[in-house]
Amino acid sequence: MDRRQFISNGGFALTAFSTPVTRWLTNPADAPLAHQGDRRVGRGDLDELWQAADEARLWDSRYGGGNWKTSSVTQCLKLRAAPLLSGTYTEAVGKELFAATAELSRVVGWSAFDIGHHHVAQRHFVQALRLARAAGDVETGCYVLTTMALQTFLRGYPDQAADMAEGAYERAKGHAAPRVLAFAKLAEARAHARAGHAKPAEAALGLSEQLLGSIRDGAHDPARLAYFTHARLATDATEIHRDLANPSAAFTWSEQAEPMPVGQFTRATGIRLAVLAASHIQNHDLDQGLDVGTRALEVLSTVHSARAHGYMHDLNAVLAPWKNDPRVSDLIHRTRTELPSAA
Repeated sequence: MDRRQFISNGGFALTAFSTPVTRWLTNPADAPLAHQGDRRVGRGDLDELWQAADEARLWDSRYGGGNWKTSSVTQCLKLRAAPLLSGTYTEAVGKELFAATAELSRVVGWSAFDIGHHHVAQRHFVQALRLARAAGDVETGCYVLTTMALQTFLRGYPDQAADMAEGAYERAKGHAAPRVLAFAKLAEARAHARAGHAKPAEAALGLSEQLLGSIRDGAHDPARLAYFTHARLATDATEIHRDLANPSAAFTWSEQAEPMPVGQFTRATGIRLAVLAASHIQNHDLDQGLDVGTRALEVLSTVHSARAHGYMHDLNAVLAPWKNDPRVSDLIHRTRTELPSAA
């Protein structure tokens, strides 16, 4: 891959992932090494990086990738984390340092993707995957690669994304916690559904739910994926069944997603409502579709997320056959004026 072309490309380039993903699947973990540098890296430095990543994930879920906090996390990655990599640390500290920096890079990449900066997101994801490998941390690499698979299917390459997510799962079995493996299987299910492959989508979703249910108190369970609960899975399962044109199943899953707090997961709630509205239209219930669609618009108008806004624009397309209905034309007009950007 020509790096200069990659950096200057304004859109998503599937080929940019080919070499990094192949290398990770072949050898997902380097042996962690101690390092001698200009300053000693300690517990306080690591805690600062993890806290920055935690705060970024919280703000991203509430306000979207375009929130003001994103710039501060990017600065933390560049000005705090990067210099620490050339410091002095033991093998144990180095492993955690590279893992924390990988998570920061992944979070920054996801925020960039959420606001439509796809080439920037890819650069950070590739960087995060390499940092995870340098950390000798297969679990972190699995999480990063799964995130890359999500970007890939949402950019229109579901078959390739399904392969990436399945590869992340298979490579990390025996190394990653059940919640991480469940996340990989959910991404695979979403990709299969977007491609219209019902059986593999249902199988992957079932295994994801089973893995979530297998988590036991006291077992290793990474805090960075604490948001991925059954309610969060149900939100994505609603979309899976919309993509499979199965509105009845979408309604059932949406009910299971209701306990997810709106204030904490604003964007996910708005996306679920937009998806649910489309499912009502698939079920030939225009009144319910408009009612839920209006609620989705109200929620999503509070987040800075081109990706989330795109779900409302997708709903506009579903409503197009009824555009002469004043209620439909009003919702379409409001979406175009209040949410002008779509990923």
